Amino acid sequence: MTTPPPTIEAVLTAIGPCVVACSGGIDSMLLACVAHRLAPQTTVIAHAVSPAVPAEATQRVHDYAAREGWTLRIVRSGEFGDENYLANPVHRCYFCKSNLYESLAAIAQGMAGAGTIVSGTNVDDLGEYRPGLNAAAERQVRHPWVEAGYAKEDIRARARSLGLSIAELPASPCLASRLYSGTRVTPTRLAAVEAAEALVRSQTGLGVVRCRVRGETMLIETPAEGRALVTPSLLEEVARLVTNLTPEIAGVQLDDKPYQPGRAFAVPA
Repeated sequence: MTTPPPTIEAVLTAIGPCVVACSGGIDSMLLACVAHRLAPQTTVIAHAVSPAVPAEATQRVHDYAAREGWTLRIVRSGEFGDENYLANPVHRCYFCKSNLYESLAAIAQGMAGAGTIVSGTNVDDLGEYRPGLNAAAERQVRHPWVEAGYAKEDIRARARSLGLSIAELPASPCLASRLYSGTRVTPTRLAAVEAAEALVRSQTGLGVVRCRVRGETMLIETPAEGRALVTPSLLEEVARLVTNLTPEIAGVQLDDKPYQPGRAFAVPA
């Protein structure tokens, strides 16, 4: 008989004092909620701010921290001072996570008994190319959802059971994920992406919008059923917005294909 995985509470109890790397997405937000409610005195929630982090994600973290009474630490992880990250190679996430976990290690070491860094990685993530997991392994970062056998839908179900508003939160990776591999990461490109996505969502009512940048072109992706909502006039409006924000983007188009997660990411063969 196969032994069932431990509960998330058992995993977190075994880990002890921890620093939750909280991006503002559902996986890390729920982990922060569960860990803090289980052991508020020995749980620190850490959120990194940078040009790659959507402002709405940071606001969400602040809102939940105030509501839940988290011990919240805001950090600047320093990836924008790392040329390896800015060049946007296929393993960009390795450099991003390396900088993040180095920043969080200082917080963990300052906790009584030394804390463990934990991430919101779930079982589904293990089937994808995620170089950030290598950075985590190098720094002994733990993944409680994986240890408890939780996939994305299990996490959503748990959030629903707790009545949390994040239960249906659409996936929204960092803004740098909108830049095709090899397109340099710059604050102005990321600001244009964030502004363009907000505009398209507000005009169409779509929950999932990706404004990806390949070279000097911004490509708007929506689910198949939403493509007709991205009208020529909306494309013109987005183009005016982004070209005013940065000269690095010269044109805006509706992508030839519907939304596909991770399309900008050139996965190694």
